[in-house]
Amino acid sequence: MADDDRRPHEQPSNSARRSVKRKLNDDFVVDRRSVSPEDVIRAHVEVLQRCFDSVDADRVLVKRSVDGLCELAKDGWSFDNVNLIVESGAVPVLVQYLQEPQLMPNEDVTRFRPYEHEVEKGCAFTLGLLAIKPEHQQRIVDSGALPHLVAMLKRHKSGQNSRAVNGVIRKAADAITNLAHENGNIKTLVRVEGGIPPLVELLEFADMKVQRAAAGALRTLAFKNDENKTQIVGCNALPTLVLMLQSEDVGLHFEAVGVIGNLVHSSPNIKKEVLLAGALQPVIELLSSTCSESQREAALLLGQFAAADTDCKVHIVQRGAVGPLIEMLQSSEAQLKEMSAFALGRLAQDTHNQAGIAHGGGIAPLLKLLDSRNGTLQHNGAFALYGLVDNEDNVADFIRVGGVQKLLDGDFILQPTRDCVAKMLKRLEEKIQGRVLRRLLYLMLNADKIIQRRVSLALAHLCSPSDQKTIFVDNNGIELLLELLESVHSKLRGYACAALCKLAEKTSSLSSVDAGPSSPISQVYLGEQYVNNPTLSDITFLIEGKRFYAHRICLLASSDAFRAMFDGGYREKDAKDINIPNISWETFELMMRYIYTGSVEISSRVAHDLLKAADQYLLDGLKRLCEYTIAQDITADNVELMYDLSEAFNAVSLRNACILFVLEHFHKLDPEPWYGSLVHRILPEIRNCFVKRLTAQ
Repeated sequence: MADDDRRPHEQPSNSARRSVKRKLNDDFVVDRRSVSPEDVIRAHVEVLQRCFDSVDADRVLVKRSVDGLCELAKDGWSFDNVNLIVESGAVPVLVQYLQEPQLMPNEDVTRFRPYEHEVEKGCAFTLGLLAIKPEHQQRIVDSGALPHLVAMLKRHKSGQNSRAVNGVIRKAADAITNLAHENGNIKTLVRVEGGIPPLVELLEFADMKVQRAAAGALRTLAFKNDENKTQIVGCNALPTLVLMLQSEDVGLHFEAVGVIGNLVHSSPNIKKEVLLAGALQPVIELLSSTCSESQREAALLLGQFAAADTDCKVHIVQRGAVGPLIEMLQSSEAQLKEMSAFALGRLAQDTHNQAGIAHGGGIAPLLKLLDSRNGTLQHNGAFALYGLVDNEDNVADFIRVGGVQKLLDGDFILQPTRDCVAKMLKRLEEKIQGRVLRRLLYLMLNADKIIQRRVSLALAHLCSPSDQKTIFVDNNGIELLLELLESVHSKLRGYACAALCKLAEKTSSLSSVDAGPSSPISQVYLGEQYVNNPTLSDITFLIEGKRFYAHRICLLASSDAFRAMFDGGYREKDAKDINIPNISWETFELMMRYIYTGSVEISSRVAHDLLKAADQYLLDGLKRLCEYTIAQDITADNVELMYDLSEAFNAVSLRNACILFVLEHFHKLDPEPWYGSLVHRILPEIRNCFVKRLTAQ
């Protein structure tokens, strides 16, 4: 049975009203499951349209309909009831019930009326629920809700101070919060309607729930609205807000720190006023709150304070903010870590703070943020680290905990983060000198093996070419990298390959086959016209039974092998015809063309045979050209054979090219069963190659 059937009351005289009441009692209230939400909403709205007076029975019925709409609005996300309520025409009716009911003729104004203040509270609550959807906010305002809501904020001034009145005030503030959410026009209208002064006054209201609601409304009104900010501060809200920061009530200090955060956002002058009002220390203390939301807001606010000036950055650190902020970095809540990193990033723009944050253990948890798949979290972590590595005192510690490898390995989501990481690596590169380098060399020689390896890997990427010999030859850095090449851990082997490739890039130690050798002075060559030309020929070679005409003077100048042949005790010294076995005409002709011109085009088809000939006749320039051509064809399938070829003919450039290929293509080659044995086999040559080039720097 419905509530109004249990309480004696005056029956309505209107038959239509009785019909609506019966319909509500019999059909919807008893078994709402049997009818559609549209029918229920329509019936509730019809009651509200017919019963706007102070008759007890009407008040009971109105209360039930308001509560019914409220419940439907709260369930609105599953049935889209919010839209149905608005489309039914409920908004103007709910707005009219924000006022106290009209008195009947000769009605005693002091008489208790059922649900006094409850109807207005329920209507404010329902309108607030409807306003959660931005598309309904302006419709509610256009229906005249704001003046009534502002008037409700002032109900306590009538001398009434009851739980019911407090509830009305609270729901009015909440409705204003929802109406103005992300709606700049409505934020301004609230100020125009005079809503800000009573909200500021309510910050000192006796009921904490009312204080929280008022602060929540001011928080929304202050966001990105300079005129509202100015009026809130002008109404002397700051002293009370600062006191609220120190409240033991979690909800109260959460709303207060939110209001202050929105007041200072992009408002340097208000920021100064907030600091002068004594907000700094209470905000720092909120970093240790049991409420993670308050911690988050406090960290955000400290980041905003830190942008004010250098002195403020220093004061924040001096007053004990760093420890709690670093502790927050290790929270399981992403937003908490994000705001903490944001604050630390701002603080890290000061040199002394940089050292303090690193000394407090901030580097490792900030590096861990780079592994996140949250782009903002990654970026805030990278920005904070970028500030820390600006201090020379932090560089060795950053490298010691594996920071450089983390930057090189990272999969960064946002382009600004990638840019920040690139700048950080550049900044680190600039710091690797003087006492920083001495500290790193000390670690590389005296720390435990893990740190030694981290340092050597980092220095391979960061050090200048002029310091490479000192680091990798004189201080044994190359041996640390070579040890990693044979590590049982694939990741470490990959790190070593990448580091050695970086060294090779900086020293050009393995890139001599990337381009052909420069030609000797052109005057020593007879020229193209004398190739296989009998004119003035004084020597003939027999190749595959055919004659090839040559000139002793050209051959003598070309190589020690021909000089020994014609000047030494060999039988070819005085011979007119010299038989050359085991060489094809094409290969011999190309070799002679090089001798006469200093250049020749070499295809991969003949490069191997020509390399053998060039090695036999000590033609180093031709040999390098052959090595260059052959090196272009190195693949994962033939790299072992290519290395064997370089060994057979002492082809240093080709051998270096094979070494570089093995290092550069680690990720492709490492799964191959033969890769480990190949690396082990060529390890001595890798060492010799790097030591030779680094020593020559």
